[in-house]
Amino acid sequence: MSGAPRVAAAPRLYDRTSELAAVAQLSARAAEGRGAVLLLTGGPGTGRTALLEQAVRDSRVRAHRVAAPGGNRVPWSGIRALLSALAPTPSAARRALRAARGPAGVPGALAALCPGEPLLLCLDDHHLWDAHSRTALDAAWRGNTGPWAWVVSFAAYHRPPDVPGARLLTLGRLSREGARHLLDDVCRVPLTASLRTRLLDEAAGHPGVLAATAARVPAEPKGGAGPSGPVIADASLSEVYRGLLDSLPAECGRVLTLVAVAGEPRPDAGRPDPAAGGADALRPVGADAVLAVARAVRASPEALDRLVADGLLRGTRGALRFDDPFLRRAVLGTVPPSRRRELYALFVPPAGGRSDARGGPAGGDDDSKGQGGAAAAPTPHPAGHGAGMSAAPPRPPGVSEESGTAGVPGAPAEADPVRDAAGGASRFRASHLAGEAAGAVRAPEDVPGLPGVVRGRAELARGLAALGDGPVGDAHQALLLAASLLRDGAPDEASEARFLAMEAAWAAGDPGACAIALGGGGSGADRTGTAEGADAAERDFRDGMRAALAVRLEEARAPLGRVVAHDGASDDPRRLLRAGAAALVLGDAPAAVRVHTRALATMRATARTALLPRVLEHLAYAELRSGQHELAAAHAREGLRTAESTGQRNAAAHQHAVLALAASVRGDAPAVVEHAGRALGTARAHGLVQARTLAEWSIARAELAGGLAAQAAARLAPLVGRGPRGGHFALRMLVVPCFVEAACAAGREAEAGTAAEEFAVWSGLGLDPQAPGQLARCRALLAGGGDSADWYREAVRHHEESGNDFERARTLLAYGKWLRRRRRLVEARRPLSDALVTFERAAAGVWADQARAELRATGGAADRRTVPGAVGELTPQQQRIAGLVAAGATNHEIADRLSLSPRTVDHHLRNVFARLGIRSRVELSGLLSRTTGDGRCSDR
Repeated sequence: MSGAPRVAAAPRLYDRTSELAAVAQLSARAAEGRGAVLLLTGGPGTGRTALLEQAVRDSRVRAHRVAAPGGNRVPWSGIRALLSALAPTPSAARRALRAARGPAGVPGALAALCPGEPLLLCLDDHHLWDAHSRTALDAAWRGNTGPWAWVVSFAAYHRPPDVPGARLLTLGRLSREGARHLLDDVCRVPLTASLRTRLLDEAAGHPGVLAATAARVPAEPKGGAGPSGPVIADASLSEVYRGLLDSLPAECGRVLTLVAVAGEPRPDAGRPDPAAGGADALRPVGADAVLAVARAVRASPEALDRLVADGLLRGTRGALRFDDPFLRRAVLGTVPPSRRRELYALFVPPAGGRSDARGGPAGGDDDSKGQGGAAAAPTPHPAGHGAGMSAAPPRPPGVSEESGTAGVPGAPAEADPVRDAAGGASRFRASHLAGEAAGAVRAPEDVPGLPGVVRGRAELARGLAALGDGPVGDAHQALLLAASLLRDGAPDEASEARFLAMEAAWAAGDPGACAIALGGGGSGADRTGTAEGADAAERDFRDGMRAALAVRLEEARAPLGRVVAHDGASDDPRRLLRAGAAALVLGDAPAAVRVHTRALATMRATARTALLPRVLEHLAYAELRSGQHELAAAHAREGLRTAESTGQRNAAAHQHAVLALAASVRGDAPAVVEHAGRALGTARAHGLVQARTLAEWSIARAELAGGLAAQAAARLAPLVGRGPRGGHFALRMLVVPCFVEAACAAGREAEAGTAAEEFAVWSGLGLDPQAPGQLARCRALLAGGGDSADWYREAVRHHEESGNDFERARTLLAYGKWLRRRRRLVEARRPLSDALVTFERAAAGVWADQARAELRATGGAADRRTVPGAVGELTPQQQRIAGLVAAGATNHEIADRLSLSPRTVDHHLRNVFARLGIRSRVELSGLLSRTTGDGRCSDR
């Protein structure tokens, strides 16, 4: 979420010896024919670009720095800039770009341009490159075998590129000595010793801030004491951080401004401590207070979620703060004083009292009184949308007052390890149920010699903590141990621990561990299969799930069906979650939606906030399975907010994966990249195979929709396979139809056929009502000849019965394409029109664009409102070529895309120019931008 700072690079680099040495080692490896990747990150003004330029100057091999292309991130613009820097002629660059977009990828293009030549390639601001280029580079780095060394810089607050084994360096602050040398280089006027010291103190080693301030500081008058206020002006900070602030979405910028203003003592007061990191510069403010007034500045809760997720803001829901104190001042420096007073007025406390940042009444703190109440962060005025403030969550049922007060002042002074451990476990579990943020109450420490039940509850608390925010393998083991320790003394809690252990194993994609958690053997598990106190529904769930994991589905249906019927009518959240899981395993998506909706209502009624992310996660999965993508996205957004406010990063990763999958349906490629990247960041660290599979699937669907079939097939191939690199065991078959479509388009029919045969066996099990229609579509894609029409018609018939409109529209689109390519234009118009209408109803923008382009190519009456006037009079083929030209494609790229010769493309383009009365590609792009609103290519 950050951009490049707009500060001139320092003449020399200081305190970057280790970073330059790492680049030199990389260059040496390239000279030896061994490629590698070095990742370089840093905040605004830390000198990423300057370091890359120095690396190019010092390189022992041919080196280039390639900046992020400006403009609107045209697809493949980054790779085009890279290859243009290396190619001797523009025509060679075009040939290399075609190779990069083909099966050979970027390594093939580099090998063609520079055969055997070692290179040092410095890619600046990777986060600003277009998605197509980033994906192609990721694929190249994962299999990098050429003599190419890559130094890749990206801004802090962004996810690093996915490069296994790559070294990551972070540019930090300068030492005092380095800061002094830099100041000597960049300062234009002589400074007195006192002013010099103040400047070095306030800059705190930040090279960009130091350089920007030194360029602005005026000459000090003789005998003067220097500036009375801060030496570093807010204007200098705004200059350094302008790239970051300009790159933020408008909503995020407004929320960031709210947090900065809310932490001010008064709207027009100066900061008592100007030094970076001072207490006043980091004053926290409650998230509830910010959210309550966000509507007044046209900002949504998602904007605050994004700022916290990216690390620009830190802290808990009750106390937010800026991660970088300079950023706070930079934000304030962009807000005029009058506007600052207006925003501050929204946080004025009500007359007759004031509240603290959490929304509760402020205590009688003497220090606060001494400052006239200014030290407390303000809270919303009732007239200023203050209704959004929430009180502390109520104590959950079953949690006593005593369990929540052990260890507070007034407790017995004599230490009792057993009592303290039991109280700690109770407090942790109570905080979990009540929805406190992670870290508010710590998991209890292990105390030797504890009774089994007390130790079991402590392990249960530890397992809960790891399940919410930690490696799920650790959570699985802790919960298994808890179940074993609680089995005799607390069978109900043992049952809960087993269910949670199964959830951890399921998230990790380990069916064997799931069976162990259900009592299928293994140390620490309940091997009897009939725990005391287990009711009939619990036994049915255990027996049914074990049969399903062993792919004995006839044995699984009856017991799991009884679980859905019995527990699905309960008001117990644990039973409802169990029933919903059973419904998903049976493939009964409508029942899963109904049960999880009931669970959601129960959670909200009992204010058990910490359970909400799990319920919303399962509900979103069920809605995705039933084709309700936008509803799934809405629930995932709510789940994401709750997961982040309660510190459950694992649940947040699952919600990001759902949002990525929903965005792939809409065709929102930036949202896919954003959410999938966040999901993968946590999934890889915590072993969340389920979230990883969904995130990779969403990226592949976006690639397929954007015409990148080869990349989509390469991404999906591991997910449909078995083994450690494979996808989640419960999702493999769901991914197969997408893989078959991508593989057929990419010329990998043999792999597609193998996957389709396995999918046919799975389809016969009856676990997914969508499978028969998807299987018939796969058969049609693989047949290729006259039999395809029969398979497509059978697929449509199955889709009519299953009721998933999106999958039906996908099949109709594929059928229409097949008919059009065989010159059966009149027949193609009906399925394409039907697909277009369905995609538009589902807000599936990129798929609707495909259907619209295909329909135009048949001469059908596609929606021409987007191309009025003379543009609307172009032939369908001319419209497609014009759209691609406006998107920045060359004639050769258009020829590859439309299976035409470059000469034919040139002929069509000359006719387009003549019809529209224009002379250049630039005029064409501008004309389409004015007539369509965005000028985007309609051919996807």
